[in-house]
Amino acid sequence: MTSISDAGPVRPTGDRRSLPVPDGLDGMRLDQAVSRLFGLSRTVAAALVEAGDALVDGAARPKSDRVSAGSWLEVVLPAPPTAPTVIPETVPGLRVVYSDDDIVVVDKPVGVAAHPSPGWTGPTVIGGLAALGHTIATSGAAERQGVVHRLDVGTTGVMVVAKSEQAYSLLKRAFKAREVEKRYHAVVQGHLDPLRGTVDAPIDRHPTHDYRWAVVSGGKPSITHYDTLEAFPAASLLDVRLETGRTHQIRVHLSTLRHPCVGDLTYGADPTLAARLQLTRQWLHARELAFAHPRTAEQVRFVSDYPDDLEVALRILRD
Repeated sequence: MTSISDAGPVRPTGDRRSLPVPDGLDGMRLDQAVSRLFGLSRTVAAALVEAGDALVDGAARPKSDRVSAGSWLEVVLPAPPTAPTVIPETVPGLRVVYSDDDIVVVDKPVGVAAHPSPGWTGPTVIGGLAALGHTIATSGAAERQGVVHRLDVGTTGVMVVAKSEQAYSLLKRAFKAREVEKRYHAVVQGHLDPLRGTVDAPIDRHPTHDYRWAVVSGGKPSITHYDTLEAFPAASLLDVRLETGRTHQIRVHLSTLRHPCVGDLTYGADPTLAARLQLTRQWLHARELAFAHPRTAEQVRFVSDYPDDLEVALRILRD
């Protein structure tokens, strides 16, 4: 019987695909199974099922129907979206911390994405660097060339982008091998017990919300280390070190501990506390980044100060 690992990821190509339901998806909802098999969002997968473009043993089924291993699945995939283009644009607040022929390190402001993506119309780090005259490595997907790691739109702080092909290759390898030191500061609700600890819990897409991620069985290994730096009556300032780099990892892990980042309404933060602290996003900042320079192998380290909105929130907590 074919398994998910045997089959490998299947990319949307705008054509018809037919295959048996793998053992690993036995008993899963039809829309979720289509999403997992073909790398589609749950919303797109559900729309395919409802349009009759996903048949089980030749018949249309409701999206909530459970699939059985070995059943024959026929899906008409949507045409792949056109990759967003990089448009040079001035990005207010984007600061270049360091630049040479191989890398450029930036201090990313809030409201800026790392690179263009479908549905995002706001400013990007890549667009901002292009406007400043920086030439980025051509490796990687067209819309994210040179990007070796990302920060959420609502997360500020230090980020490195590769300018040379050698730098892109070596930095990607270093991030994958967990050789890059990534430290964040986060203000979370309440007080963690113990004050210092490690969260080792797998992360994948949320089973029902496309825009969220969650701790789920069978997700990608995810490890977060934290240490309490300062405690306030209603919150704590943490130093967080990432061993892995999953999407929303810190936000998901801290929310799972029932101590979400203050202001992170997506992951269960208290809106009343966020309003009192004048926060319109999660209190999460990429504080420090350290790695071996891709050309000299010398260890380099970059630190980012808190932006004004996070400083204001801290000042209110301390008063």
